[in-house]
Amino acid sequence: MSAVIDAQPPAPTEPPTPRDGGRRRVIAMSVWGVAFVAGWLVIGLPTDPVYAFFWIWAGTIAWYSARPWRSHLRFARDWVPVVLLLVAYNLSRGFAYHDGTVPHAYELILADQLMFGWAMDGQVPTVWLQQHLYQPEVRWWDVLVSWVYFSHFVAALAAAAVLWMVERSRWAAFMRRWFFLCATGLITYFLYPAAPPWWAAQNGLIEEVARISTRGWKAFGMHGAGNLLNAGQLASNPVAAMPSLHTAFALFVVLFFLRNVRRRWWPLLLAYPLAMTFTLVYSGEHYVIDVLVGWAYVGMTFLAVGWAERLWARRKARHTPPAPATEPDHPTEPDHPHPPDTATPPAPPTKTPSIPSPR
Repeated sequence: MSAVIDAQPPAPTEPPTPRDGGRRRVIAMSVWGVAFVAGWLVIGLPTDPVYAFFWIWAGTIAWYSARPWRSHLRFARDWVPVVLLLVAYNLSRGFAYHDGTVPHAYELILADQLMFGWAMDGQVPTVWLQQHLYQPEVRWWDVLVSWVYFSHFVAALAAAAVLWMVERSRWAAFMRRWFFLCATGLITYFLYPAAPPWWAAQNGLIEEVARISTRGWKAFGMHGAGNLLNAGQLASNPVAAMPSLHTAFALFVVLFFLRNVRRRWWPLLLAYPLAMTFTLVYSGEHYVIDVLVGWAYVGMTFLAVGWAERLWARRKARHTPPAPATEPDHPTEPDHPHPPDTATPPAPPTKTPSIPSPR
């Protein structure tokens, strides 16, 4: 009687990676949270790409504090080109505007009036919303508007950081689409400089409009919370309204992850780009037509980049040599496993002698 014993797997040659989490992670994330709030109150919210990257990188270090430093340095190495491109993008937006630029405004006003004027006493939605909702004192919806507006500067970066840590191939796909969206928006700013509602109101094209996207933080006494954002608004390109990349980024992030989320959560996710739309229209930053064009740019981005990826995959497959054929371990059995021996003829049958019957 014998027993069959399965072979044991070989012992690992490398030490196992220590599990993240537990007490160390809680302490590290607590320190990061306190530092973030302190920086937010003293310096301002991280709306600058370099400043936002600093906090995201610090957050990943705190979350994976048990990992070796080479892992954290690899994150910085991959993200430095991303940050530099975002900085160049922000700087180049200003080149689309100069003293002699005459921005488009009348056609944007007319488009919003044609779509919504019949229900808003002939006004554009921005003017109508501020006439019905804007009050001298800060209300709860102003607080929500300020937070939704701020999320534009960190939502895409935070989503990309999570993808980098979880699945780098999807991170690369996310980045390709994101930069295509930014590039097409930037080209449009040069070809079609367009002014937002607050600019049109300042120049007497529509009724009075206040730029109120950051006033909600005053309700908590955090007057310095939006220091960087307010400074960025003063230095931003005033003719970069078409398309609205604020709503385009919001819809882009949601659509990228939508197929990986159960359908019962779809309404909650899709509420984010709708909330961003309300925020931008109510606060005087964009017309509704800017939002719709931004959404169209998102659809174009997914179609164009997806087509380019499929084309590249087919081209790569054509130029990849086929793998050499390998012989099977066991020879193939013939159709007739025991063919007759044709070299030796078969022996003739022998006759059985007959026995005469008795009479």
